[in-house]
Amino acid sequence: MGTAKKVLRYIQGTLDFGIEFIKGRSATLIGYCDSDWAGSEDDRRSTSGYAFSLGSGMFSWASIKQHTVALSTVEAEYVSAAEATSQAKWLSNGKESSFPPENRHISRKFHFIQEAIQVKEIELIYCKTEDQIADILTKALSKDRFVYLRDLLGVKSAKWLEGSVDV
Repeated sequence: MGTAKKVLRYIQGTLDFGIEFIKGRSATLIGYCDSDWAGSEDDRRSTSGYAFSLGSGMFSWASIKQHTVALSTVEAEYVSAAEATSQAKWLSNGKESSFPPENRHISRKFHFIQEAIQVKEIELIYCKTEDQIADILTKALSKDRFVYLRDLLGVKSAKWLEGSVDV
């Protein structure tokens, strides 16, 4: 009940928030993905998170509890990366790419990602922990870290967005 009250208070305090899209930015699809490892206290499943932008302002994001228990942080990260790769492929060419969620074999996810890299559908680039936008979708954060990542997502108060949109 306490968590529900916190969520409702947050929503009440951010009713005027929106997503900032900056005119003139390159329309390059950029995605971030991350996972926690065994973050659920109930069943020890991990949470995957991903967010995508087209130059500025995130327009597609998800926070998803993984379908199976990951046996390592590497496995949890591969599951998250495979989900993000599937979404990236869909966003870039409209073709859904998926794999069975009940699949317990990490090798299929690895090969799915590897193939997408080889045919140049995606490019993996290292992201420092402090710049990992998807953290906001996978774990509890301090208020300062939460606000910092929320700003990186492009989610801002309408008072900061005034004059930025031609009507």
